[in-house]
Amino acid sequence: MNSEYELLKTLCSVHAPSSDESRMTKFLVEYIEKNSFSWRHKPHLIFGEDFQDCVMMVWGTPRTAMIAHIDSVGYMVGYDKQLVPVGSPRCDDGTDLVGYQDGEAVSCTLKIEKDGDDEKIVYESNVELERGTLLTYKPNWNEDEDYIVSPFLDDRVGVYVALQLARTLKSGAIIFTTGEETRSGNVKFCWRYLYKQYHIHNALIADITWITEGIEYGKGCVVSLKDSNLPRRTYVEKILNVARREKIEIQREVEVSGGSDGGNLQSIPYAVNWCFVGAPQEFPHSPKEKICKKDIDSMFLLYKQLMEYL
Repeated sequence: MNSEYELLKTLCSVHAPSSDESRMTKFLVEYIEKNSFSWRHKPHLIFGEDFQDCVMMVWGTPRTAMIAHIDSVGYMVGYDKQLVPVGSPRCDDGTDLVGYQDGEAVSCTLKIEKDGDDEKIVYESNVELERGTLLTYKPNWNEDEDYIVSPFLDDRVGVYVALQLARTLKSGAIIFTTGEETRSGNVKFCWRYLYKQYHIHNALIADITWITEGIEYGKGCVVSLKDSNLPRRTYVEKILNVARREKIEIQREVEVSGGSDGGNLQSIPYAVNWCFVGAPQEFPHSPKEKICKKDIDSMFLLYKQLMEYL
């Protein structure tokens, strides 16, 4: 895999809060149209009004689809300068936020006002922001030899790995979904289309999970056996067997809570195998999400094998 992370850095700079992913969609479509001519096999690119801001690529006769979401957490301007969470952002007083208002870039600072036990999140700015303006963290990329710290690694890492994998795919599908952070489930109509057009039954959720008491940095990609949802065990065993055969270091995750587009897929009336396979990070949904490069590499290597053998 390309050792440079410039593409990931660029992805992390694109403003795409849940419900307003159009800028990321535009970036992806332009990137794919510009670069796919140099890929080993050119995909069929699917996007447009019928798919809202979702983007899909299909190669050959696909058996398995890789799914990564393009939206992020953020805030919406409410009444009296209050900020209403979009998804579940986690940040401190003084965090810099950015967004767009009437097509123009705007910025402000998040402030936490306390009145006894009550807490109110507001913004401070030189200009008054219109009610309904969507804000996300100001891009702030930091990288050393082993780690990357940046907002929006969830799930720009999944998008990055998918675009790297797209260079060599011969058969398969990649779905870039919207609304995952607010559980709007836009993956559902994408899957219905792929199921009816290509009869795909297998899905891999290329998302980001958390460092926990059982999941560590640098120990490899995570295969989730359980979060708030429960994937089909026979399918999970196939994934584990591929990792074992190819000697790819992975971590097995078993959690009580948490979720992804896998939960949205599990609720649709189609026979679909799914499993969460992604790198772990610390400080989720904050401006300082932290991930180990070794785990991103493990994620790429495992997906390369899974998309070929599943």
